[in-house]
Amino acid sequence: MNKLLFSCFLLICGCLTSWAQQGYLILPMGEDNQANHMKAYGITYQVIAAKYEAYWLLNYDGGSFAFPNIEAFRQECVIRGVSYKTISNAQFNSILDHIADPERNMDAIKLEVAPKIAVYSPTVNVRGQEVQPWDDAVTLVLTYAEIPYDLVYDDEVLAGKLNEYDWLHLHHEDFTGQFGKFYSNYHHQPWYKEHERTMKELAKKHGYAKVSELKLAVVKKIREYVSGGGFMFAMCSATDTYEIALAADGVDICDYMYDGDPPDPNAQSKLNFDNTFAFKNFQLVRDPFKYEYSTIDASPNTNPTRRVKEDLDHFTLFEFSAKWDPVPTMLNQCHTKTVKGFMGQTTAFRKAYLKSNVLILGENKPESEARYIHGKFGEGTWTFYGGHDPEDYRHFVHDPPTDLNLHPKSPGYRLILNNVLFPAAKKKKRKT
Repeated sequence: MNKLLFSCFLLICGCLTSWAQQGYLILPMGEDNQANHMKAYGITYQVIAAKYEAYWLLNYDGGSFAFPNIEAFRQECVIRGVSYKTISNAQFNSILDHIADPERNMDAIKLEVAPKIAVYSPTVNVRGQEVQPWDDAVTLVLTYAEIPYDLVYDDEVLAGKLNEYDWLHLHHEDFTGQFGKFYSNYHHQPWYKEHERTMKELAKKHGYAKVSELKLAVVKKIREYVSGGGFMFAMCSATDTYEIALAADGVDICDYMYDGDPPDPNAQSKLNFDNTFAFKNFQLVRDPFKYEYSTIDASPNTNPTRRVKEDLDHFTLFEFSAKWDPVPTMLNQCHTKTVKGFMGQTTAFRKAYLKSNVLILGENKPESEARYIHGKFGEGTWTFYGGHDPEDYRHFVHDPPTDLNLHPKSPGYRLILNNVLFPAAKKKKRKT
């Protein structure tokens, strides 16, 4: 259905229909009773964007959603292949009473305002030519779930445009200015040369002599955004390179092929871990020909003892108290507690380098690695998720994007959408 017509239809329905009479729609989110978990998030997002009340029923049947039983919503569920059931107001109140039982680890969270979403990713280079970034799991799932988002990049960040958004995703960026450390394998490739040229011109445009200086300014702007109340989510190399850039503020860690001069030989000792969100005491990988940034990443490059086979690679989600810890409970809503692992340039985070205030949401305990972590900074929050694509175990340059029509029940992608939706939530007030 056309989004404008859909919104108009909802307004008409709101004027003609009494909520006291219509009951509710429940989108069950269990393993066996939901045909398309990801599109269920998209419908719920559109419901709150249209100014209707919606509830996230934490730990109730896989983290179900509920909202008014309106014809337009039912039609959208049918069109998108989302499973639903209709219940009366009395039945819904009975569910809320069931959830409110202090002996049950459940809660009902009201979703109030649809978050405005930005994805930090290049769109065009400084010559105005279109750039095709490698496919990104977040943009893939936002598109599939039909949740709207805007693309922003260095121009918008440095101009202060992030304040217009509630939620920011960092595409698989290298914030250290080392062009993804692709030099050894790809520096002769046309796409690498164009990327390098584009980024150097962008740095010059903003008055910086080096790309690393431009990216440092960007990460500082993003840190201001989070401190002021923004929600930041990052995957793969945008997690550790963001942290490395903050720790290396004022220190040259780039070799000559990246910025034209050698790095500071004492760079490691000059890192300031007070600047970072999540990591401390990590060691830089100084070899410019090695496809790795630091010891943060739990990969064979930095941890030779890691020998996890693909069919045994998985991580476990922690269970939190829904009534006392609603945020991590929302972030971990899923129809399974065991999620299959997936690799990336940054696959997972070695626990030895986590700060004490970092909350681990998902871990591979035998390997002592965290896959999914969260924390607060100022008035906002950040979440880091290791790996590139939850349904592509090893994703290489030039590999085709994942077809999410083949994975409508993906647990790994659900974790991304939890992060998209939780800024809309407000804990339901209870009568005393």
